[in-house]
Amino acid sequence: MTTIRLSIPAAAGLAGLALPLLFIAMWSSGYVVGKLAVPYAAPFTLLSLRFGLGALVLLLVALAARAPWPANRRQFGHLVMVGLLIQALQFAGLYTALKLGVSAGESALIVGTMPVCTALGAALLLGERPGARQWLGMAGGLLGVLLVVWHKLEAAGGAGPIAYGAAVVALAGITLGTLYQKKFCAGMDLRTGGFIQLAVATLVALPLSLGLEGFAVRWTPTMLFATGWLAVVNSIGATSLLFVLMRKGEASKVASLFYLIPGATALMAFAVLGETLDPLALAGFLVTAGAVWLCTRSR
Repeated sequence: MTTIRLSIPAAAGLAGLALPLLFIAMWSSGYVVGKLAVPYAAPFTLLSLRFGLGALVLLLVALAARAPWPANRRQFGHLVMVGLLIQALQFAGLYTALKLGVSAGESALIVGTMPVCTALGAALLLGERPGARQWLGMAGGLLGVLLVVWHKLEAAGGAGPIAYGAAVVALAGITLGTLYQKKFCAGMDLRTGGFIQLAVATLVALPLSLGLEGFAVRWTPTMLFATGWLAVVNSIGATSLLFVLMRKGEASKVASLFYLIPGATALMAFAVLGETLDPLALAGFLVTAGAVWLCTRSR
């Protein structure tokens, strides 16, 4: 019998690759599962269910494990701010933009500039200095995202400035939230910290759902599955992985993983929803993969 043994560096490399790949898969799945749920719930109602169920699960886990809570009001306030930015502001802006007529391709392209915005912010606020190779990778990542969503841009409907402003708000939420979390919440407990963030996001989404949509839901097996998936896999799992990756690396390098999300989403939508996958999108996925490799290489 032949025994295959991995050297320590090789094993460490595989372990280091597993978390980013899992994060990309989990985060990307939210767009596909969300599309499955949209026929059965209005946008802010879906967000209320996603955030509320996620908060409840994390609260039960935190209480059962006797996880530590923030030591003071300052720590609590930092967690509230991250919840407002990454969860509430990002998704409220994104869903508002889509509702007002911004196409999925346009939204993906606007939010797809997040790695560049994060790199600029990290240079100004965190003292990170991306090298020339990383800037080149970021430019390549933008090109790859453009190729992935190009066919969707062709079907863009002329949304107004308020709609595009909402998409920019979503971009600001994920960018500022990522930087804020890196600076102020790197040592938070993922259970209690995640609960606080999702509870805050629920308090933002629920009034919008009640006031604008009447909390309209049609409960079907698909809706039940989507609600559970979005709450547990996306709001808890993917966001927690993002925070873990932020602890391990520079904000600009971790943010570059977002270049792969439009391509991964396109592949999942092809497999699950039967959406078309043209050669240009596949080329864009390869370009973004190479760009992320450039961005995340050690200097």
